[in-house]
Amino acid sequence: MEEAKGDFYVRYFTGHKGKSGSEFLEFEFTSQGRLRYANNSNYRNDTLIRREVYVSPIVLQELRRMIVESNILKEDDSRWPETNNAGKQELEVVNGEQHICFVTSKIGSFSEVQQCEDPEGFSAFYYLVQDLKAFVFSLIALHFRVKPVS
Repeated sequence: MEEAKGDFYVRYFTGHKGKSGSEFLEFEFTSQGRLRYANNSNYRNDTLIRREVYVSPIVLQELRRMIVESNILKEDDSRWPETNNAGKQELEVVNGEQHICFVTSKIGSFSEVQQCEDPEGFSAFYYLVQDLKAFVFSLIALHFRVKPVS
């Protein structure tokens, strides 16, 4: 991959309002290496978890590689499902001169992706989101103990 140039920013949000209140997962990376993470799950009266950490340039380089290789920057969300009562997902990426912002419904299963009017583009989104969440969860687990050892 050629050397990264220009601004870089990634933000992902997924959430819904249910009988337990507002539940969401959100994270963002800035080109300065700041990772902010927030997870609000009211499952069994869980509390809001917020974390912030700075990551190295090589972590940002890997993140940028994941995004570029997913081809998500070439997609268009106009034929993807609209947000609904089940919730929504948002993905915003700034990569140099490129800027995308997708808003779509939460995905319950892969069959919803296949039934979309644009299954190829929506599956690129689906797989990238899965990879991004795994990447962020790994970084948070490396930096923080969610439940301290007694």
